[in-house]
Amino acid sequence: MDMNSQHPQALLAAIGIIGFVVIVILALAIGVAICYFLMTCFKRIPAEFRKQEPGMVWLLLIPCFNIVWNFFVYPKLADSYQAYFQSVGRTEFGDCGRQTAMIYCILVVASIPLSFVLAFIPIVGPLANCAISIATLVFWIMVLVKAASLKGQIPETPAA
Repeated sequence: MDMNSQHPQALLAAIGIIGFVVIVILALAIGVAICYFLMTCFKRIPAEFRKQEPGMVWLLLIPCFNIVWNFFVYPKLADSYQAYFQSVGRTEFGDCGRQTAMIYCILVVASIPLSFVLAFIPIVGPLANCAISIATLVFWIMVLVKAASLKGQIPETPAA
């Protein structure tokens, strides 16, 4: 007899654990990549216009704390871009994505209690949770795309 026929529950448990570990590693890798990207955005902005030090973005990797820390990273990145572009007389970028960043941060915070409340509403609840998750992801992507485009507008070695 092979192991599969003797202990199917053990096999399923092992597959579940391996799947969980893979998901955690992927989530951590994505988090590290995003933090690295955000750090390079802050580093591109001359130090006198930064509203936050580049290394502080790594605090986003702390579970639960990152929900609050979003409010310190994303809007401050937009504010840093805005301060730099105003200093060089470029106002065509508006708020540099600050409003979009704030909407993203609020969606992250609001989605937590909403997901618990909506879990008790049959059919509509899961659909609403899905819609909120998609909206949050869309705003996050919009913030990251805006940050990347603004980063590209700043020379790698900014003039003193």
